Amino acid sequence: MKFTLSWLKEHLETDATLDEICTRLTEIGLEVEEVDDKAAFKPFVIARVVSAEKHPQADRLKVLMVDTGSGAPVQVVCGAPNARAGLIGAFAAPGTYVPGIDVTLAVGNIRGVESRGMMCSEKEMQISDNHEGIIDLPDDAPVGQSYAAYAHLDDPVIEINLTPNRPDCTSIHGIARDLAASGLGTLKTRAAPSFAFEGETPVKLTLDLDDPKLCPGFALRLVRGVRNGPSPRWMQQRLLAIGLRPINALVDITNYMTFDQGRPMHVFDAAKVTGNLTVRRAREGETVLALDQREYKLGPNNVVISDEDGIESIGGIMGGEHSGCDENTVDVLIESALWDPMNIAKSGRSLGIITDARYRFERGVDPEYMVPGLERTTELVLELCGGMAARAEVVGYKGHEPKVVDFPYSEVKRLTGLEVSTEESNAILARLGFTVSGSGERVSVAVPSWRPDVDGKADLVEEVMRIHGVDNIKPAPLESHAAVNGRILTTLQIRTRAAKRALASRGMLEAVTWSFIPEDQAKLFGGGSPALRLANPIAAEMSDMRPSLLPGLLTAAQRNADKGYGDVAIFEVSGTYENDRPDGQRRVAGGIRRGTASLAGGGRMWSNAVKGGGKPVDVFDAKADALAVIEACGLPMGNIQIEQGGPEWYHPGRSGTIKMGPKVVLGYFGEFHPLTLEALDVSGALCGFEVYLDAMAEPKKKATRTKPALELSPFQAVKRDFAFVVDKTVESGAIIKAATGADRKLVTGVNVFDIFEGASVGEGKKSVAIEVQIQPVERTLTDEDFEALTQKIVASVAKFTGGVLRS
Repeated sequence: MKFTLSWLKEHLETDATLDEICTRLTEIGLEVEEVDDKAAFKPFVIARVVSAEKHPQADRLKVLMVDTGSGAPVQVVCGAPNARAGLIGAFAAPGTYVPGIDVTLAVGNIRGVESRGMMCSEKEMQISDNHEGIIDLPDDAPVGQSYAAYAHLDDPVIEINLTPNRPDCTSIHGIARDLAASGLGTLKTRAAPSFAFEGETPVKLTLDLDDPKLCPGFALRLVRGVRNGPSPRWMQQRLLAIGLRPINALVDITNYMTFDQGRPMHVFDAAKVTGNLTVRRAREGETVLALDQREYKLGPNNVVISDEDGIESIGGIMGGEHSGCDENTVDVLIESALWDPMNIAKSGRSLGIITDARYRFERGVDPEYMVPGLERTTELVLELCGGMAARAEVVGYKGHEPKVVDFPYSEVKRLTGLEVSTEESNAILARLGFTVSGSGERVSVAVPSWRPDVDGKADLVEEVMRIHGVDNIKPAPLESHAAVNGRILTTLQIRTRAAKRALASRGMLEAVTWSFIPEDQAKLFGGGSPALRLANPIAAEMSDMRPSLLPGLLTAAQRNADKGYGDVAIFEVSGTYENDRPDGQRRVAGGIRRGTASLAGGGRMWSNAVKGGGKPVDVFDAKADALAVIEACGLPMGNIQIEQGGPEWYHPGRSGTIKMGPKVVLGYFGEFHPLTLEALDVSGALCGFEVYLDAMAEPKKKATRTKPALELSPFQAVKRDFAFVVDKTVESGAIIKAATGADRKLVTGVNVFDIFEGASVGEGKKSVAIEVQIQPVERTLTDEDFEALTQKIVASVAKFTGGVLRS
């Protein structure tokens, strides 16, 4: 919400400075996001053209001598057709930043003639889009003085961040009301509009709705004989200051009312309306060409205003192009209506329309200002465009029944810790427009019509607290409990943090990617179901909820590579979506490495080569990252199983599946399938992984947090080597699992240290050599013990893999 300081002071009588106003706004909950003090316009001065001679080298240029009010005249080369001796305009000296063209001036040489500044047009000063000539001021304009002050361009612009529960402050009048309630000035009250009217509004209105809440009231008035030219300069300047483009007087008046009073209005060109108007639900498939030049397809969930020829406006959101007002408008219909906030929000979202009217109606406007808003708008139309008003047509409005809230004063102390007297509480509520009735420690408070957000006593406490001053709440420590506090974070939250720390410690950078991805990418990674397609995506290429973190990470890595940063290691711990049910959302830790961004070090540096780095990343880098996440989450690594292969987006021979037992899949890792990378338009050495944090079993609860005593065997560990001949299709992991399971008490580690294939081991066979670590626990093992254990290992490997001991 933007407004200028002078605009605010039209509603607030105050001597407070800009800084004081901004500080107070933040203190009462209207957080100031930005203040533009218009310092960019300070260097511009009013100057007079002393002489204007033809440029010696260019027919369309003139050489001006300009009196800036200080020192000798300066030479300026100008191409404006209206440049002439005696003209008074706005001058910018070298070094001045010109906002309209985003240029900082310097001493120039134009066709051999030096130019020491610039005479500015309205476009260059951001006053309007007019750049056909330079600014031409009246003869009495004070030469040498600030042009910004003369033209009122030095009016500071304040922008506040409104929370959705404050519809009353979507108007400058509402903001002034809050400031006045806080003691920073007095709220100005404007006299009720007074004007003559003649006859009835001939266009009648019908509410043809199955639910009266969709349009609780509608007011309409015809004004005949208007002249719809440009709006006055003061109105244009205010609209431009807050980012709105002036169009014509009638349209500018409705925009002005939207911000000044928080009352969205609409105007129809009466000559373009056929017959009477009807507020109804749109029919399935009906279309309307709106004022933004886009055609919208409507349905029964959209409420529209139509005449005998069809739809003229999408109620509360945007008018139609057909009945819009232009310079030829003579008779105008002014609309002031009430709409259901929920319906406006749903319609605006489904149609993808964001307007200032929708912003206010979906939060709730003051129903009691529907008719006064029409009167004030009519007054402005008559003042700026002339004409004669007819009597207003008001349909459907049954008056506002104020909510009454039971308010115990003790709630202020209980909820905020503030000691606020009942007198001060009453005074604060009264200044905000609430009506307090009753006496004692419990009163009844009637809520004003402009505060639909206030529902209960906690809301009233909030009002008292923010006006009394949140900064008056003294900091106090939490109460200390005798017992040690229990665990606050859930297991999933703990594992999420542990996964992030583990991956960051491995040299990876955390990324945050969109949860929405294109449909073709979703299908590429196992998604793309209709249930996960967004009804109203924020962009056409963000149509589906992501089934995997990898598409976002891969495309992010490619964007970095395109900008010269090819060695990228990034990760993300976030949600993925398998279906539209709550149990279909997974918590996943995923990451990718590109180029030479391995743990040993990326880049072609000799120091990396010494450490084993500088080589393209591969499946083993992804495997190490995935296992690091699992280990950081506290799972017993001895129970982890790895199987070859993974989902179809991984390379079939350079990927793996991580399991805990035969059924529980913890994740996948590997290099990516070439077709996957081609479909994503991604290239380079790439590997990645995904680990499902929510697939990990909850840790067993222990009776105590104390760690058990460290038990180390006093006996010497022994290592024995075995070489087994197995089929080439047998995985090394199966041999390790079989050897480990031969005697889990004595066998504490198994590692593969050699794989051999050749004619000596047979066709279709391979030799896998393993090192088995044996750790005696109760006594020193004898030769007979080792022989028995050896037989058990050989038998186990033979049983589960078909392997035989190599001779």
